[in-house]
Amino acid sequence: MEHPKDLIYFDNAATSWPKPEHVYSFMMEFYRATGVNPGRSGFDLAIEAGSLLDRLRLRLTRFFGGDEDTPERLCFGYNATDALNLIIGGLLERGDHVITTNLEHNSVIRPINHLVRDGGVEATFIPFDGAGFVDPDDIAKAIRPTTKLVVVNHGSNVIGTIQPVKEIGRICRERGVTFVIDTTQTAGIVPIDMKEMNVDALAFTGHKALMGTTGIGGLCVRKHLHLRQTRAGGTGVESIYPYHLEEYPWRMEFGTPNMLGVASLWAGQDWLDEQGVENIHAREMALAKKLVEGLRRIEGVRFYCCDSLENHLSTFMINIDGLDAGDVGVLLDVDHNIATRTGLHCAPLVHTQLGTVDIHGGVRFSIGAFNTAEQVDVAIDAVEAISRWGAERRRRGAA
Repeated sequence: MEHPKDLIYFDNAATSWPKPEHVYSFMMEFYRATGVNPGRSGFDLAIEAGSLLDRLRLRLTRFFGGDEDTPERLCFGYNATDALNLIIGGLLERGDHVITTNLEHNSVIRPINHLVRDGGVEATFIPFDGAGFVDPDDIAKAIRPTTKLVVVNHGSNVIGTIQPVKEIGRICRERGVTFVIDTTQTAGIVPIDMKEMNVDALAFTGHKALMGTTGIGGLCVRKHLHLRQTRAGGTGVESIYPYHLEEYPWRMEFGTPNMLGVASLWAGQDWLDEQGVENIHAREMALAKKLVEGLRRIEGVRFYCCDSLENHLSTFMINIDGLDAGDVGVLLDVDHNIATRTGLHCAPLVHTQLGTVDIHGGVRFSIGAFNTAEQVDVAIDAVEAISRWGAERRRRGAA
């Protein structure tokens, strides 16, 4: 089944689509030939499957600037939400204090809120400024003697701003506080170096700019950081041992791995190596600039934290005066065959601070590697038509 070729897809912050052709072909070839359980048996196919898994650990450790001498600390799971639950739950205990931001996704907000409500943890949420950035000094001022963790969204899935994680990491390192970043929106778009950024652990997902499938993601943990186990189950090794293994990667992996997802990430790394992360980002930002400039000329279009595209992803949010965000999304879809994301984007604190909760959030455009300038032109014309329709409807209502 082929995807609809006339669909204009601007929802890449949710899931990149389509994927590079190499990802599709490699996944199918690998899974047809080697779709067995890795590390559970000694026959050749199981060894071959396990080899890809282990080689991907090292490849992604290098990609994230982790500790290459301990690639087993690159652990796989379902997605970044799964990884963040393991990290946050594996670090915080009763009496600890955690600092995070109003830019976070619910994958950070909710685990922390549960620990505050049920686990005796205290939390501080740092607001962002009018341009959409968190001031590292605000993080520094919020650190207490009991602060155990600072966790920050590297790139916002709502307004697209890239946070100054290197500066925040330096502050955390100087103060002896663990620093974790959520790379859901940045991995595969912005170069990441855990050592240079003073990052102790990160969470990633495979189905966005890493060009993998849904259902694969994980965490990369520096060798000095201790994470407490919060789950237990099968590992395929040391089955007689009555407790979950303490050694990495099994310490943070549970049950049979998603080998189709692993294959997709391997092929995604091939494609990223070929294209160059910086080149992909530059192309996306050129299209974002064209789209933003075109939409700015339309009467009634309102932007949020988008006065500058410096330190920005190709993701931004708008509203059209007098129209509900959900209605705009439907009109873009039904009348113009353009896919966007409307609502609160699983990031309610962003919308609370922006004042967009009562108007049901906003309309998010997120450009990906396979969008084109022609598609941007269509989107500009579509928003202009919707804005004119909305203005005419308001005039008739006032008459």
